[in-house]
Amino acid sequence: MSRFLKALSARELEFLAHDWPLWARPDQMPPEGGWTTWLMLGGRGAGKTRAGAEWVRAMALGRPPFASAPAGRIALVGQTMADVREVMVDGISGLLSVHPIGEKPRLEIARRRLVWPNGAVAEMYSAEEPDSLRGPQFDLAWCDELAKWRYAQETWDMLQFALRLGEAPRQLVTTTPRAIPLIRKLMAAPDTVLSRAATRANAHNLAPAFLKTVVAGYAGTRLGRQELDGEVLEDRPDALWSRAEIEAARITAAPELARVVVAVDPPASSGRNADACGIVAAGKGADGRAYVLADRSERGLKPAAWARRAVALFEELGADRLVVEVNQGGEMAEAVLRQVAPQLPIRAVRASRGKWTRAEPVAALYEQRRVAHVGALPQLEDEMCDLGPDGLSGGRSPDRVDALVWALTALMLEGGGAGPRIRPL
Repeated sequence: MSRFLKALSARELEFLAHDWPLWARPDQMPPEGGWTTWLMLGGRGAGKTRAGAEWVRAMALGRPPFASAPAGRIALVGQTMADVREVMVDGISGLLSVHPIGEKPRLEIARRRLVWPNGAVAEMYSAEEPDSLRGPQFDLAWCDELAKWRYAQETWDMLQFALRLGEAPRQLVTTTPRAIPLIRKLMAAPDTVLSRAATRANAHNLAPAFLKTVVAGYAGTRLGRQELDGEVLEDRPDALWSRAEIEAARITAAPELARVVVAVDPPASSGRNADACGIVAAGKGADGRAYVLADRSERGLKPAAWARRAVALFEELGADRLVVEVNQGGEMAEAVLRQVAPQLPIRAVRASRGKWTRAEPVAALYEQRRVAHVGALPQLEDEMCDLGPDGLSGGRSPDRVDALVWALTALMLEGGGAGPRIRPL
């Protein structure tokens, strides 16, 4: 590679450095098809701005495979005019940085626009002034960080009326997501294509200290999943738990624990389409609080496989007891566990109430700040914040939550009269 690069002329090296399709990740390239809106949800530093600037560059110049002809008029819309100028235009990944010298547009500060040598024009707009988009018209638009626009819906509406040039006006939205109504609306729109980019995907362009302290430190938390993984996280209004409640009680390490249990909620069947086997561990500290330690739940496991997984977690944590629900499997569930570990201290329990009713007193423990999560347990927490009176919104069984409920009931509620009615076998 070194010999190859040394053989290239300065002009060839510049061309190679600015050949975006060569360097771009698949999620940074425009999707195929007849879409109107390309919604790119990504974490901080995931390369969203570079993708936006390169898309505008290619569209303004009419470069295949992005475009077959140049776009004459382009809208650049950011949260404020300063954001447009400092990020989208002048930024390290902005429009003025991604062009080779011979293609670079001219910045006309007074007129708030960029002008390319071929006559294409990009005008700058602030989402703080939705009415500024009344009157102008465009072939395409690039909207950056839409999720933090103060007047998101108003600005978006005005932009839609302005996209009326060319045969098929298009717009790209690059943003770190938040669950605002407009983002949800765009995600559901039939003419929207969605791509996602996590911060880690761009690791080679990020400072090692950032990756170590920020990316690793926030991985799996609500803030990390939103700001680093580009996920849209929502709370179900009628759910028993909220993300804010869970986040407020999160800790990085558990104190010394007086008792640890592993709870198992076995699936009724096995195979690819079977429910997950819920496997959750929790401990009780000398302070009287419960600490949720691990979620090893998994879908598609055969009985012997989930039994080995549960026993492995039991041994890893030096647990005191394994609690297993036997509503679905009767004596089979305990028998499978004993095949893996004959001397395992098992308590088999059978529920006599529904999942919501069983979970309510456990949710009350969270409200009382008597439960903390040790580290991030994203899949478990997703189920918790999606469990309503009619179950999970997607119709799946809340297997992780079931295991959590059994574990915390065994630690905190049995004998106190507040727990779900369970009958030891």
